[in-house]
Amino acid sequence: MHHAAYVFDAYGTLFDVHAAVRRHAGEIGPDGQQLSEIWRAKQLEYSWVRTLMGAYADFWQLTEQALDFALRKVPSVDPALRDRLLEAYWQLDCYPEVPAVLKALKASGAKLAILSNGSPEMLQAAAKSAALDQILDDVFSVDEIRRFKTDPSVYDMVVTAWRLYPGAVSFQSSNRWDVAGATKFGFRTVWINRTNQPDEYQDLPPGLILPSLEGLLAGG
Repeated sequence: MHHAAYVFDAYGTLFDVHAAVRRHAGEIGPDGQQLSEIWRAKQLEYSWVRTLMGAYADFWQLTEQALDFALRKVPSVDPALRDRLLEAYWQLDCYPEVPAVLKALKASGAKLAILSNGSPEMLQAAAKSAALDQILDDVFSVDEIRRFKTDPSVYDMVVTAWRLYPGAVSFQSSNRWDVAGATKFGFRTVWINRTNQPDEYQDLPPGLILPSLEGLLAGG
């Protein structure tokens, strides 16, 4: 089923959030996966807590703060790696299928965008690094409204800018909580369940569950 617009979460959906730690795996040692998982978990936790408090700080600040916590939590990792890990976050690897899928959707006549918690600078750097900047029509950052997902005003940025009904938008995210928020807003949602996680938020189900973005080209 073709949609007028395909909107993608960035981190974990288009870009591999664990690529920064993996790039320095040799220096980090055996606790790299633990470090990366804590870094990601705290990055998200800080976004939710700050939205609830009404105390916005941009996503880059939260990324730095989350890494600082992770380094303290995993003391086996040399804190001198901090700056290199943060630098690597600006050029995260995209998942292998991403460029071809986005190009094919673009060729079908659909509009394409990123809708992300990331700061504008982070998203522009990531899109350029992965050569996606020439494919996308828009990059929507929550920085414009100073509230993070899953606040409904985040998803509303797309329909307001593009003058579309929510049902005309197919929203793809690897984050099940993000899919729940977008489903509640009225988007058609696709959960990109890359790591075969169990389902949750069962009262707000996705329209489709796929292991990667490739399924979008098969009528997904």
